[in-house]
Amino acid sequence: MWPVPAPVRRRPREPLGRARRPARREVQPQLRRILDDLATTPAVVVGRRTDVLAWNAMAAALFTDFGRYPEAQRNFVTLVFTDPAVRALYPEWEAVVQACVAQLRMEAARDPEDPRLSELAEELSARDQDFRRWWGGHHVTVRDMGTKVLRHPVVGELTLDWSTLTCAADPDQQLITLTAEPGTPSHDGLRLLAARAAGTGPCHATG
Repeated sequence: MWPVPAPVRRRPREPLGRARRPARREVQPQLRRILDDLATTPAVVVGRRTDVLAWNAMAAALFTDFGRYPEAQRNFVTLVFTDPAVRALYPEWEAVVQACVAQLRMEAARDPEDPRLSELAEELSARDQDFRRWWGGHHVTVRDMGTKVLRHPVVGELTLDWSTLTCAADPDQQLITLTAEPGTPSHDGLRLLAARAAGTGPCHATG
């Protein structure tokens, strides 16, 4: 999986008593087009609470086929804690998930009345003692770029730089891309994955 991007600045919360609008799940068309065009670069669109909204064939080849999960379970933090195959991608798993939890805590601080985030935290706390312990802490973090190491079962170890692009039409949606420096074994590994992914078709997306 990819690192969790920095949460964006939210609009002021609505006054108490006003019905909350449902979270938007439809992926913005600009982001869909970018996904379609990135044939050799893993890319995903994430929403609030690290929900996976869309992905391209390269992301499926690198991480997992998100389409095999029910839509409600396509959540980065959930998968990195509960899916053994996803967890095995990260040689430094503990550092990755601690950053994920800190990022969720930042979201919770920005919108403490978000019922879906509360449900997510309760569910993961019940299922995983590490999440429960780290969620009880007070660490928060904000990042929008960095470098991560993945241990892929087919192409081996990959050192990838990740960055985020926030959609102007819907700041709750962010495109995350992962690239490797040209001429490195990681770059060669992505090329091998691109060859494997070439026959899997265009991007998949919810909404």
